[in-house]
Amino acid sequence: MPEIVYSINDEVFRLFPNFIRGVLVARDVQNRPSPQELIAIMQQEEDNLREALIGQEIVEHPLIHNWREAFRSLGIKPSEFRSSIEALARRVVNGNQLPSINALVDIGNIISLRHLLPTGGHALDHVKSEIELRPASGDEVFVPFGSEISEHPEPGEIIFAEGNDVLTRRWVWRQSNHTLTELGTRFIEFNLDGLPPADEAVIHRAGDDLAELVKRFCGGSAEIFLLSDQNRRIAIG
Repeated sequence: MPEIVYSINDEVFRLFPNFIRGVLVARDVQNRPSPQELIAIMQQEEDNLREALIGQEIVEHPLIHNWREAFRSLGIKPSEFRSSIEALARRVVNGNQLPSINALVDIGNIISLRHLLPTGGHALDHVKSEIELRPASGDEVFVPFGSEISEHPEPGEIIFAEGNDVLTRRWVWRQSNHTLTELGTRFIEFNLDGLPPADEAVIHRAGDDLAELVKRFCGGSAEIFLLSDQNRRIAIG
């Protein structure tokens, strides 16, 4: 299998020098419908979050407020385009039970709820070229999850992309169909995104929990990397 170069563009760190991204790479996994044990873990994390946020405005939580401020600094209205973690937390706090999609997707949601971090999984089975978190030129193509209609990101918008194909728009907002995690997925990477007050210790704890759940319920192997201003590039072999 050829190496996939994974990088974060210098401009991201110019704008957000304390940004860190944990990357968990899992190979030879066997994705499947979630067993009841995994669904129960997800439901427990939902209950834990509701209890933790009793009497607190969701937008005031430091690990949600930080993304609202980051979006605002980029000219993105956080009330119109909510980070993935705010959108997920709102669903749960409003009393909605998350549907079970499949084991890998459910595991990503469990980690998001447990650590209040944007956690995005991307199937790498069909990825062939470099993937990068970078500002968009505006010419890239994005096909949102659940749609067949393509669109283009705004110039300068932070995107996660493989070449001209956008995998995630607005940094941690919405994913595409291009790297959708399905039952046939065997090779996947998860992004764990941290802005202060989330630090390396938070990302490492989340990564360890993620690796344990992936190996426990989907098998395979898991390796964790940390991308930061000090380490902007890795090779996934």
